Amino acid sequence: MTYKNAVAGLNLGGGKSIIIGDNKTKDREKIFRAHGRFVESLGGRYITAEDVGTTTKDMDYVNMETEHVAGLAGKSGNPSPVTAHGVFRAVQASANRMWGSDSLEGKCVAVQGCGSVGTYLAKELHEAGAKLIVSDIDAAKAAKVSRMTGAEIVEGDAIFSADADIFSPCALGGIINDTTIPMLKAYIVAGGANNQLLEERHGDELQRLGILYAPDYVANAGGVINVFGEVAGWDAQHALDKADDIYDTILKVFEIADARHISTYEAADRVAEQRLAAAK
Repeated sequence: MTYKNAVAGLNLGGGKSIIIGDNKTKDREKIFRAHGRFVESLGGRYITAEDVGTTTKDMDYVNMETEHVAGLAGKSGNPSPVTAHGVFRAVQASANRMWGSDSLEGKCVAVQGCGSVGTYLAKELHEAGAKLIVSDIDAAKAAKVSRMTGAEIVEGDAIFSADADIFSPCALGGIINDTTIPMLKAYIVAGGANNQLLEERHGDELQRLGILYAPDYVANAGGVINVFGEVAGWDAQHALDKADDIYDTILKVFEIADARHISTYEAADRVAEQRLAAAK
């Protein structure tokens, strides 16, 4: 999170909260108010916000106990549309790098995960003329995206071997690994999931195979941009405009990777470290 904020040009450090339990539980108030009390105990050093498995309503419960929370209904709200827009811009930048054009017309994108971010991303890709292949462990979510975009639905691991130009992981992490890399037919990996590489060496393997990887924490920074926008008092358009900058940042990462003969995930780290050093 520290590197994500640094690369995005946000004046924040980094941290994550994890609540271990069933995210489908109906008894949410006591859980999120307890979380709010913990956040309050940190005295403003940490700001919590909506992420996987949570909603704006959950953040409202947190807000009953602390002011150090973002992603509230009536303010910046659900960060997923901004996250998805940033990922869309990362996909465009990657396409430009690979094929010399931002256009996604006629390109096939395999989207793994039809949650909130995946759904918004699929909508933008569809509007840009891309053909879609989608998968999700929840068949109803995949069906919803298919109805909206005409996407082909595949099940399970079939998404890795889909005959697609771009693979866009938008579920959970660790899915670029020894098992899945040999299955990939895509030229580009660019998605919204966190921690896509199971190990750093898998980023090196993608590069060896000529698969262009848009580092995850650069591509998916739209969510934390949305959070920072709420803290800084930005309007919704300002946050979207800032997410647009992900396009230029991704291209900068690719340029550094080429110039230094390193993998793109390493180049992203160098960009973050330069800004952190400058801030010091």
